[in-house]
Amino acid sequence: MNIEAPANETFRYSATLKNPGTTALIYELSADAPAGWIVSFRAQGTLVTSLNMSGAKSEELSVEVNTSPNVKPGKYTIPIRAVSLHDTLSLEVEAVVKGSYNIMLTTPTGRLSDEVTSGVHHDIHLTVKNTGTLPLKQLELSAQLPPQWECTFEPAKIQQLDPDASQEVIAKINVPDKTIAGDYVATFTARSQENNTQAIFRITVKTSLLAGWIGILVILAAIGIVWYLIRKYGRR
Repeated sequence: MNIEAPANETFRYSATLKNPGTTALIYELSADAPAGWIVSFRAQGTLVTSLNMSGAKSEELSVEVNTSPNVKPGKYTIPIRAVSLHDTLSLEVEAVVKGSYNIMLTTPTGRLSDEVTSGVHHDIHLTVKNTGTLPLKQLELSAQLPPQWECTFEPAKIQQLDPDASQEVIAKINVPDKTIAGDYVATFTARSQENNTQAIFRITVKTSLLAGWIGILVILAAIGIVWYLIRKYGRR
């Protein structure tokens, strides 16, 4: 009845509850877990807090234990009881908490939006932080971008990130020329061997000043050509 797992995983134990007598009894299920922990019981896949047991009947139980978010690594003993009017049945399970794997992906300011000019290279500064209690290894970043957009990361890989440590990564984005102005969504993912997380980034694309002037010149040129044609052929 000993299970070892990271703190952010569910500890699952199998147990058998048996009414040793010949009289039907109702057993109330309970557990003495550390503060902030959640213990639940399942019978035939359904969450239960009590069971009505006929004489000499047995029932298979699944005991699920979820630790508190700030639990420290170590070995914890959890007494479990099934109490009826006539008797109390008990057992103990052990949860060996190794720690937790958790990643946070954000920006140095916490802002998840930016403005980009079409046809121009743009850098987005990201912050990868280990918010768990165990080291993260072989961290890689990837991006899901609109079609034709390109992105590279510097550094491309983080070999190891210790608990409470953070690493700045630069996402180098190339927005294609002639991209229509508007709001676009980019999804950045930080993935390690143990865990992964995502950050959804809103990017507002603006047309370049040069493109604006070219557009104005094209319009003026068109107006000039029409005016010339009217002057030259308008009398005929």
